[in-house]
Amino acid sequence: MAGIVVVFDFDKTIIDRDSDNWVVDGLGFTDLFNQLLPTMPWNTLMDTMTKEMHAQGTTIDVIVEVLKRSPIHPRIVPAIKSAHALGCELRIVSDANMFFIETILEHLGVKGCFSELNSNPSFVDEEGRLRIFPYHDFTKTSHGCNLCPPNMCKGVIIERIQAGLEGKKKIIYLGDGSGDYCPSLRLGEGDYVMPRKNFPVWELICRNPMLIKADIHEWSDGEDLERVLLDIINMVSVEHNSAPLFSVDCKLQTISTSNHALPHALPVPQ
Repeated sequence: MAGIVVVFDFDKTIIDRDSDNWVVDGLGFTDLFNQLLPTMPWNTLMDTMTKEMHAQGTTIDVIVEVLKRSPIHPRIVPAIKSAHALGCELRIVSDANMFFIETILEHLGVKGCFSELNSNPSFVDEEGRLRIFPYHDFTKTSHGCNLCPPNMCKGVIIERIQAGLEGKKKIIYLGDGSGDYCPSLRLGEGDYVMPRKNFPVWELICRNPMLIKADIHEWSDGEDLERVLLDIINMVSVEHNSAPLFSVDCKLQTISTSNHALPHALPVPQ
């Protein structure tokens, strides 16, 4: 549907793991990663890890093969293709990196479904080493948001997307991590947020759902994601056209902010 923009996180939303950890663990660099983790920012650490991988003879082709094995629920790709086929505009806002995301999307055959990818820039240099840099260069300026990591404020990206929307387009935002909380706060009435149940963004939202202006619809796995996403698209279609885009067999699972009937949220480490 032309009036809907669907914004996906990537790690633990499209794929079922953190792509950085998946590569580090898959190539046997976990111990070094854990040793260096307390000493530098995440993006700097990942760039350091790819330097070490290259120094030890790990080629880009080997990294690509590990990325192609990233675990993904079997209903995620059909959900993406269905939303795209229904006319939704699909985008990604992720704190992974462009090389990992593009490699996996191309492997899954869905890169062409997305009109925009927002992530930490990365490229293969002339020596064949993967370089990874922060989306926002925090060494020069701060993005000014204390909810987000210094290299990326997803809320700033969502506001840019909102500013570029024409007419009364609605946003559906899907995510799992604490970094997805800030963009959830920036959504407006008539938008939808889909937090992954029992993940950090869901726990943060459950602390005070009245802070969220968008409708909240939780999901647990890929099957849930597909059903809830397509139900929302169908519901918006009915609102606009008085006719569903397709038949709906399942009742939408919703977190209600009107009656506060929310599951108990576990404390989130600060």
